[in-house]
Amino acid sequence: MARESDLAAAAADADDLPDPRDVVGRDEEIPLEELFSESFVRDHTEFQSLDELVVASPAEADSAAELGKVPDGAWDEFVAETTDFDDEAELVFAAMDHWVADQLGL
Repeated sequence: MARESDLAAAAADADDLPDPRDVVGRDEEIPLEELFSESFVRDHTEFQSLDELVVASPAEADSAAELGKVPDGAWDEFVAETTDFDDEAELVFAAMDHWVADQLGL
């Protein structure tokens, strides 16, 4: 099911947002386990953690640390069947929105 992000609306309604550079550095990488927090995974998938989701997937990865083994698009059907999202891209963008909202206190 496609979801529209309400992050922009929440940010527009917020009175005091931090400077984005105080939230995350320009070249800073966000660890996958932080981006796909346990609360996000529990709320939007059939799984309790990102590692559990990865292990259950048809990919040749045994943990989130091995997600580089997963070819682009290989998760689309799995994601559609086991999450609230239609495909891998939708899942990733929703996780990013969730992370940003958490960082901004929205």
